[in-house]
Amino acid sequence: MLEVVLRINRGDHRLSIDPRATLLDVLREKLNLTGSKKGCGLGQCGACTILMDGNRFKSCLLLAALVERRDIITIEGLADGDRLHPLQSAFIERDAFQCGYCTSGQIMSGIACIAEGHAGSAEEIRVWMSGNLCRCGAYDNIVTAIQDAAGKKEAGDDGAF
Repeated sequence: MLEVVLRINRGDHRLSIDPRATLLDVLREKLNLTGSKKGCGLGQCGACTILMDGNRFKSCLLLAALVERRDIITIEGLADGDRLHPLQSAFIERDAFQCGYCTSGQIMSGIACIAEGHAGSAEEIRVWMSGNLCRCGAYDNIVTAIQDAAGKKEAGDDGAF
């Protein structure tokens, strides 16, 4: 076992982990943060997407032992109490999910897409979100939700990005 300190959702967590454990497994099994979903386990579906140091990563591909003291945000760390992140609100308003399995990964990747400046058009969003799959086919609503949230950011309505 390996002793690590993981900084997740603005808090430090001292853990004893298997050096071979993925960040996704540590999030779900050690910290009970089950919002990041285990989809393919190969980095192809995007259901496990998290933000690390402001960039999107697929947590199933990261060894937890190698991300010690990096700033990691999961879907559970987005809301400010009862106040949802603007993209979370946009997903609800635009009905951008059906079964919900991919939703947390879509939202995390969407936040990065906006922050990276890749939300200028529907086509651009589709290209930059292509690493996140939705088996239900809610893509049109996902794109619209990202456009809505990007518009709020540009208008300065919220500094949460």
